[in-house]
Amino acid sequence: MNGEGDALTRAEEAELARRTRDARARTADQEPQPPETYPAPQAPSRGLAPGEGATGEGLPRDLGGPRGDQSPGEGITSPLADGDERVIEGALRPKRLDDFVGQARVREQLTLLLRSALRRGRPPDHVLLSGPPGLGKTTIAMIIAAELGAPLRITSGPAIERSGDLAAVLSTLQEGEVVFIDEIHRLARPAEEMLYLAMEDFRVDIVVGKGPGATAIPLDIAPFTLVGATTRAGLLPAPLRDRFGFTAHLDFYQPEELGVIVQRSAGLLGMRIEDGGIDELALRSRGTPRIANRLLRRVRDYAEVRADGRVTRELTKTALELYEVDELGLDRLDRAVLDALIRRFGGGPVGLSTLAVAVAEESETVEVVAEPFLVRHGLMARTPRGRVATRAGWEHLGLVPPPSADTPTLFD
Repeated sequence: MNGEGDALTRAEEAELARRTRDARARTADQEPQPPETYPAPQAPSRGLAPGEGATGEGLPRDLGGPRGDQSPGEGITSPLADGDERVIEGALRPKRLDDFVGQARVREQLTLLLRSALRRGRPPDHVLLSGPPGLGKTTIAMIIAAELGAPLRITSGPAIERSGDLAAVLSTLQEGEVVFIDEIHRLARPAEEMLYLAMEDFRVDIVVGKGPGATAIPLDIAPFTLVGATTRAGLLPAPLRDRFGFTAHLDFYQPEELGVIVQRSAGLLGMRIEDGGIDELALRSRGTPRIANRLLRRVRDYAEVRADGRVTRELTKTALELYEVDELGLDRLDRAVLDALIRRFGGGPVGLSTLAVAVAEESETVEVVAEPFLVRHGLMARTPRGRVATRAGWEHLGLVPPPSADTPTLFD
């Protein structure tokens, strides 16, 4: 961090000095100041029953989702979400650990961590959350702040391009604040090295000047709790990973858990939904709450326009057929990838780039959006020679698998 690329510009030095003076003035006056972001959401720890929230109080006026919930090339069952959809998700998120559905082991561990910290009157250890997108990492970060009664600051790894960006955030923290960094594995290296010292000693070293005349000014920061989220824990450097006192991995949800989430969201949206509709949505949501809530909103649109507004099992099936989501949760892109692999390439092996060209999509879209679900459900396998279709993949398309589909070498 001592190179010229890490030194602050004069404008950054002036801004950092101003923020530091303001922070010290607030501490000296002992007068609470409004947080720069927003306070932790407060809500009763009682879950809503179906039917409650029918008036939409406190929810965005249009919860049907903006046009273009996904970026081009990503289907309705993509676990990724853009900025507009995250606003919609915020209205459906639980606010307390007691309302959070699924991840029972993680929920119990977090309860012990937070309650013991509250009894000691000290911020809890730093928390690292890992797992596929759409499983609730951001929701858990918000719940941690709500349970602690502390303000929450939200940023992301790609947004922190230099160490000065991180220093500007950390130097204005109040004691006990929660800082949430999404996609923390994408932090710039200088900011990452500054974060080591901040997490361990609650101090940052500000480099002033350039070249041989550069000096490092130590700056104490208030004790805080860092919550980091990552979809690729393997990319985190060991020194950063070791500084988290609590690490949790989120797994995909069971259909029963997704059913509870769908029922709760339907109550918040004021929907009339039968048990059959709930079960059908839970089975087609690919084990991901984000997808379950997205499909629920699309089925609600269909029920309001094409029916009387009540969501039944048959109506759910018809609506999801219109949106090209089959009984396993495969959408248009998933089936296109599987169909190309089997019909055009005889079941493989075939390379990722070739497969992406065959379905007219980007390689990253195929690898991030379609492939994980196909592999997880045993419809496709990755081998050193390329992607291959399994017996289950052939049968899902109604085709007779060749004898080679049963050979163990496909999975080596």
